[in-house]
Parts: sequence; C-alpha cells; structure tokens
Amino acid sequence: MKQLISKISSVSLALLVLFSTLSFTVEKHFCGEFLMDVSFTGNAADCGMEMEAKALKKKKNCCKDEIHNIEGQDELQQTSLEEFDFVKQQFLVAFYVSYNDLFIENESQKTYFQDLSPPDIPKDYQVLYQSFLI
Repeated sequence: MKQLISKISSVSLALLVLFSTLSFTVEKHFCGEFLMDVSFTGNAADCGMEMEAKALKKKKNCCKDEIHNIEGQDELQQTSLEEFDFVKQQFLVAFYVSYNDLFIENESQKTYFQDLSPPDIPKDYQVLYQSFLI
C-alpha cells in the first residue's frame, strides 16, 4: 500500500512540475457572440464570414479572434551550463561511480561434482575404533 501511495505521489508531483513549466497558446474565433473554433496548435479556422464581409464591403465585421498566451514559469533552471566548472564535474563523476557501484551484482559460481565418485577409504574407522553415532 505504501509503494502505491509513493508511486502516485511521485507521478503527481512530476506532472505538477511538467504542467507548471509548460507554456502554450489558445486561439479562439468568435462569429458574433458564438464560439466557432478553438485551436491549441495553430491558427483557429475562420467561419467564412470575413470573406463575405470583404466581398460586400461592409464596414462592420462581426468576427473577432482572441489569442490567449499561457506562460509557464522558467524559475526551475537556476544554473547555466557556463557555471558547471571542474569541481562540479568531479563531484558528478564521483557521485555517479559510487552510486553505480551500489547496484553491481556479484554472481558466485558453484561447482558441483556430480560425475565423480567419493574417495576410497581403505579402512572403516568407525568399526576399527568402535565409535558410532547414536
């Protein structure tokens, strides 16, 4: 249960950071008071009324476009690449090597002697000394 909660919280925090730094543009096209098209990726398609208004040379245009820019924060990047000096590079390499060594698995090879017979004992020492385990 604890693992599930920790996974959910880490994913939600990662998504929070992602969406707080994301910036995008929303374009809306209105014809009169009615919303005709919304676009998140490019220009919103017009309804064709602007072409008719230009053809009839009307002075009043009923269509309007709204553009909303939603800017994400850029405060997470605190250091630049120029500030990454030799001491920080040494620390990063040392940290990587020590952290990587934690996860090395040592595999031991076990040797089995299945095809070999036990050694021959010339005398039976248990009978000779009469020491029996009871």
